[in-house]
Amino acid sequence: MTSTTSLFASVEADLELLSKNLKELIGARHPILHAAAEHLFGAGGKRLRPAVVFLISRATMDGKDVTARHRRLAEITEMIHTASLVHDDVVDESSLRRGVPTVNSSFDNRVAVLAGDFLFAQSSWYLANLDNLQVVKLLSQVIMDLAEGEILQGLNCFGADLSMEAYLEKSYFKTASLIANSAKAAGVLSDMSENIQEDLYQYGRNLGLAFQIVDDILDFTGSEDVLGKPAASDMRSGNLTAPVLYAMEEEPTLKQFIDREFSTEGDWETALALVRNSQGIERTRTLASHHAKLAVASLQSLPSSPSRQSLIDLADYVVSRIY
Repeated sequence: MTSTTSLFASVEADLELLSKNLKELIGARHPILHAAAEHLFGAGGKRLRPAVVFLISRATMDGKDVTARHRRLAEITEMIHTASLVHDDVVDESSLRRGVPTVNSSFDNRVAVLAGDFLFAQSSWYLANLDNLQVVKLLSQVIMDLAEGEILQGLNCFGADLSMEAYLEKSYFKTASLIANSAKAAGVLSDMSENIQEDLYQYGRNLGLAFQIVDDILDFTGSEDVLGKPAASDMRSGNLTAPVLYAMEEEPTLKQFIDREFSTEGDWETALALVRNSQGIERTRTLASHHAKLAVASLQSLPSSPSRQSLIDLADYVVSRIY
């Protein structure tokens, strides 16, 4: 299977510089924030979102080097993503992220909330300094979408009547909006036409949806060591994802266990077996592949280049994680 290391080889130097700059940008103001920044940006991760920004920037710059504004956009994208993770970990009371202690468990909830707030605020400040109103609007929308996604997830907790459309909407808000809008913003900074900007948005939207859908499959099929959290933890906490929604169509009795929040002995084990023995996971694989194909189709308007090929390969990689 292709790795992100090989996929991002052409922007590896860009990503290394990004990591260095992020630690300096975030940690310069206060010792606690510095410690949190070291913890956050030293925790690994695929750097998928800034890598997409760099690859699109290079694919749309006609052989020229990426500009300082493209680099700052990639940094802002990773700041927003990281801020959302910090807040998610507080809301979910998570103790691990990527197998390492979360900010809230390493410090406390108060520091974690303030660190997330600071990251959102600082990303907004750097965003304003890009001096491009369209890009400001695109990335500001992302911050609103992240909050709306978290609210929708909370409102639909253990909501067995959740529709597939509502699931995809929540997945867009929580995951795909950032990739879609930052992809489009990279095209804006490269002075691409409105049609190409829209194609880049659709690439990011469908790549983000495929990524989230695959994550929701891995929640059922991955090991705790790989996931960095207990398997099927989303369903247990009431966050119903595509494998569960498809399984309920096939096994309506699953709904009664969800409705009573697995409160009776044996509920959880029975519900988990129903999902794993249904066609829910296989149907979710098909859904992820559909969005990955849509992402690739959106790149047809870009000229052929190594960066464009990496974007195509990235969509294939996202789906390959489930095999």
